[in-house]
Amino acid sequence: MNVELRHARIVTVIDRVGSISKAAAELHLPQSSLTAQLRRIEKAVGGDLFIRSHSGVVPTALGERLLPMLAELVHHADMVIAEAAAYASDVFRFGNAEWTPPSLHSALQSALPVAEVQTETLSPCAAVEAVRRGVLNAALVPSMALVAPADVPELALSSTVIVREPIWLALAPGHPLLARDWVDTTHLATLNWVCYTRDHWFHPIEKHLFAKFDQTDPEVLHYVDGHHEAMNWVRDAAAAALTTPTGATREVSLVPISGTESTEMLLVWRSDAVSRENQRRLVRAVRRYYCEYARTIARYWAWIVAHPQDFAELRHFLSVAVP
Repeated sequence: MNVELRHARIVTVIDRVGSISKAAAELHLPQSSLTAQLRRIEKAVGGDLFIRSHSGVVPTALGERLLPMLAELVHHADMVIAEAAAYASDVFRFGNAEWTPPSLHSALQSALPVAEVQTETLSPCAAVEAVRRGVLNAALVPSMALVAPADVPELALSSTVIVREPIWLALAPGHPLLARDWVDTTHLATLNWVCYTRDHWFHPIEKHLFAKFDQTDPEVLHYVDGHHEAMNWVRDAAAAALTTPTGATREVSLVPISGTESTEMLLVWRSDAVSRENQRRLVRAVRRYYCEYARTIARYWAWIVAHPQDFAELRHFLSVAVP
């Protein structure tokens, strides 16, 4: 039996997950079938690739030599498939958390050499799953690294940080605290809050920051399920909310918080479905779009320009004029 690409994919998955049963589940194969295939592969290469035990598998000496080469074979094959798909498909499907403004759709359409860009708004977890299953080509999602260990991208997924956004305080226009360059955490105890429901992605970040600010039991007027709903409550009920600057709307005002932290916005794509050239175009387009949007938030853009070390991914756009 000759070693084929599908065999390389099989042993690469087994090596990555460290278990025959987990690999069988990921590859949607019966465990007995995967075990039989692995035996045939090992026979073809002339020896065992893994040492089996009740706790999983680890590479043998032969496996340590061959597995990196097989993984590289899979990587290069995915690149070939992605390049071919870039020319074969005339639709690029892009997901975004919270909401997708028409201006982002236009930016993607201008940047990508395809006949049509389709955008969709869905939760971060749903977006990542849709990319993994190939329903979406790519998605822009918030990272939860601030409150949990960074997730390793799933099978065939790649990601890069688009920007790191600080978390600020949103207030109704005219609020006295807006006259300050920044607010101290002692000011937060005087506010009535709009907070996020437990199943919203921002909730654990919000909870983490309230604990850090020693505000574990804030006075909450309403629990919301999205940034826009939160901003409407800030505007209409004179409430306060934590938000990323680009999560705010023009009807509210923002002020930095002393000692705040930042979230990461990740661009996630299937490494076997987006060509290297389209990856470059996509990252550049989303970062340019972000800068253009940030420029519409005067206080935030001034903050970005004054703190370039916190926005390293936008370095190119901070050094040139952004129309």
